[in-house]
Amino acid sequence: MRVKNCVRKIREQRLMSKAELARLAGVSPVTIDRIERGEECRMETKRKIILALGFSLSDKDKVFQE
Repeated sequence: MRVKNCVRKIREQRLMSKAELARLAGVSPVTIDRIERGEECRMETKRKIILALGFSLSDKDKVFQE
């Protein structure tokens, strides 16, 4: 099942590499790649990515559409 998200679009708008986002979020670049392809991830991973992209947790819908 694919999960709709805007991680890649937001990351590219901020001129960030996958490796940089992964480092800021404390996850592996492979994890970022999987999420950008729409694969499932844990809620904790979503939280880390939202914060690493500079959003607050209340803005989660701007990054991950449920």
